[in-house]
Amino acid sequence: MSSASVSNQHPNAMRLLWAGFMAILAAGVGFAIRGGIFDNWGKEYGFTGAQLGAIGGGGFSGFCFGIIIGGVIVDKVGYGKLVALALVGHIISAFVTFGASTPENAYNFLFWGMFIFAFANGTLEAVANPLVATLFPENRTHYLNILHASWPAGMILGSVAGWILDDKMEVPWKYQLALYLVPTVLYALMFLGQKFPKSEAAEKGASFIEMFRSVGILGSLVACYLLALFFGDIFKSFNPENAKMIGYGIGGLLLIIVSVMTNFSIGSFLLFVLFVVHAMVGAVELGTDGWIQNITGNLFNSEEGKYLFIWTSSIMFGLRFCAHFIETKLKLSPIGLLLVCAGLACLGLNLASGMQTFSMALVALGIYAVGKTFFWPTMLAVVGDRYPQTGAVAMSIMGGIGMLSAGLIGGPGLGYCKDRFAGEELNKTNPAIYAEYKAKESSTFLNLASTEAFGLDGKKLGEANDKLGAIRKKIEAEKGDLSTALSKLEPNDRAIIEASTHGDRATLKADAYIPLTMAAIYLILLVYFQLIGGYKPVSIGADSGK
Repeated sequence: MSSASVSNQHPNAMRLLWAGFMAILAAGVGFAIRGGIFDNWGKEYGFTGAQLGAIGGGGFSGFCFGIIIGGVIVDKVGYGKLVALALVGHIISAFVTFGASTPENAYNFLFWGMFIFAFANGTLEAVANPLVATLFPENRTHYLNILHASWPAGMILGSVAGWILDDKMEVPWKYQLALYLVPTVLYALMFLGQKFPKSEAAEKGASFIEMFRSVGILGSLVACYLLALFFGDIFKSFNPENAKMIGYGIGGLLLIIVSVMTNFSIGSFLLFVLFVVHAMVGAVELGTDGWIQNITGNLFNSEEGKYLFIWTSSIMFGLRFCAHFIETKLKLSPIGLLLVCAGLACLGLNLASGMQTFSMALVALGIYAVGKTFFWPTMLAVVGDRYPQTGAVAMSIMGGIGMLSAGLIGGPGLGYCKDRFAGEELNKTNPAIYAEYKAKESSTFLNLASTEAFGLDGKKLGEANDKLGAIRKKIEAEKGDLSTALSKLEPNDRAIIEASTHGDRATLKADAYIPLTMAAIYLILLVYFQLIGGYKPVSIGADSGK
């Protein structure tokens, strides 16, 4: 069956595709604006890099619960009800986020506001991914990439809006963040009154247990580990001494429940590998996206940082309409495409760690953008192609794993790296200044005591950057040499900014190891598929999931 015949069979297929596009666009707008106002939160509330990363992590972790819970029940309750639930969540998240008013309450309000926002996003993706995979079964890679072109489109719109409202007009951050409610209203109207198809598994009467068997113990192990980390973070506020144990206890209990429910099905080893790789995708793509405006803004300036963010997002937006061309004309299978992308992402991040000029940044981050373009939707397409018997379940769990990883490993991990590398650099070059400017609270990664490090005080770093920005504006007005701006700062301010810059570069270099590892795994998968006769989609009843 061709994609054209599928569209004829479902006369509202294209409207549903573009309704899903608008829903994910709303998430992209909110994500980009949040990334652009990280510095506002750091200066206003004195957050460390790790704290900002954790707040941004709430904007990923909630997604996991939305997409996994939604994916589990979508074939039973229907797509329309989940869209309505997401709409309510998007509205509530605005009220919670805007409740932040003082340094004492800001962390909790911002974290939970982002969590609810992400929960709504995850619920919508639990609808959109299996819906598009069902509507276009013979061209999933192409149409899932089109669906997810909405993500960079939302980031472009959010970044441009933030640039104008924040940098140019200095509009308060709460008004900026409220802009995501505009596409929220639009997706609600586009989904309103539509008739939805059922997945192939649901159409053939597969039970939830049957859909879950291919995930089994192995696939659930990945999700349960990340959930254990999440609950460990949550309980850290209430019971810091036992938080980690409680988190692992909850994760272990969930794994036991899945084991009993699936009659101790081990699950597919290939699906387990795909879940592990998608955790890396979440960390390197979304985790990096959450920090990239902040990092490039520090390495250059805030305005150039936004230019670069728009540049990389534009590349992603355009290329996601080209997946079908790449598959058919360049003869790359989805796994081959992912292998090439991982190599490019690794190269781009390595080049970005050493970029000194804006033109070099365009090249380095452009290569990185090409690399990360096809990761997320193509991974979903692979699961849809190889595991149709799982309905929405495996695809939704994969999306949840990616977002949980971004929230628990990618975002906080990069924030931790920035803190650690910047603090170590300042302590090495000027211990006296480090003692004065180091953060009051230490940063750790995955709650491991052995990783404890002290970064730089967020407020003091923000004040130093403000001074540098004022000097740059003065030099620009006088048409002078901007490269002299840093030398005009007081020694203490110059030292803290130089240390911060070193931390940003070292963070990008460390980040490059993730796509390098992904490339090695994709190469193994490519060889595996060649050995079994090549990559091809399967249907229920065929020898799928092998």
